[in-house]
Order: sequence, then C-alpha cells, then structure tokens
Amino acid sequence: MGQKVNPVCFRTGVMVGWKSRWYASKEEFANLLVEDKKIREFIKKHPKKDYKAAGIDRIEIERTRDEVKVVLFVARPGLIIGKQGQEIELLQEELQNLVGRRINLKIEEISRPELQAQLVAEKIAEQLAKRASFRRCMKRSLEETMDAGAKGIKIQLAGRLGGAEMARREKQ
Repeated sequence: MGQKVNPVCFRTGVMVGWKSRWYASKEEFANLLVEDKKIREFIKKHPKKDYKAAGIDRIEIERTRDEVKVVLFVARPGLIIGKQGQEIELLQEELQNLVGRRINLKIEEISRPELQAQLVAEKIAEQLAKRASFRRCMKRSLEETMDAGAKGIKIQLAGRLGGAEMARREKQ
C-alpha cells in the first residue's frame, strides 16, 4: 500500500487554517496541547448536555498570556447558547474549572451546514444509527449537498451494510 498523506495535514496553512493558534516554549507545549485536546473532548462529549444535535463542525482555539479563546462553529447555535445565554455561561464555567484558566467562549453560526463535510457525515451516521436504509441516506445527502451549491461530493460507507453477513464498501 502506498504512503498516504492526511488531507487535513496536506492543506493546513495553505488552503485550511490551523485548528489551534498559539505559540509555546518546549516546556509548555505538551501541556497546552493536552489542554486543547481536553477542551475539544469535553465539548464534543459533554457529560450533561448532548451537543450532537447542535451540529458542531469545528472548534478553534487561540491563546494569549492570560486567557484561552475558544470559537465553536455550529449549525444550530441556539441549542448551545440556551435561553438568554444561560447554557453558554454554564459551559464557559465548566471549561474554566476543567482548564484552570480564563476562557472566552464564542459561537459562530454556519450559514449552510449542507456544505460542511463533518456535518454531512454525522448526519448520515445518525440516520444509520436509527436503522434507515443506507442507500437512501447516501442519495438524500448527495442531493442535499449538491442542491446547496457544492461542486461535488464523494460518499463512501463501509461495513456490514444493511445487516449483511459480509462487510463491503459502497461509494457514490
């Protein structure tokens, strides 16, 4: 098998920006990297709230000397913000307790979630978990994305599709 390059790694800094924007010395770097991972994991797998319905596409982290700026790109921001911004304040407090630094939490809405690959993949996975037909899921996602204005889309599902004994791959 040939040597594959991760497409995110290949495009970072050229076509796609960095997920974390900060600089640290050798001594601090490892701890700050682990801290970033903790923040992302905590938001994605929140113990009390399920933010999957909100459609979190990506989480960007910026650091200054005294604070951490976390930007969430979300399809439905109302689910995270809550009534009068109470939910976002709770999340901000929990993150501050987790990290031990001041956190500035910002939420940006994604105008067309059908064009974000991460959100399309999560939607297909959610439908498959609800036992929907895999072909119908693929076709519907393909049509929605193309109607939203994408130039193209490639979907590949693998595993025991339709409950079959033999695992296989389906591409569209």
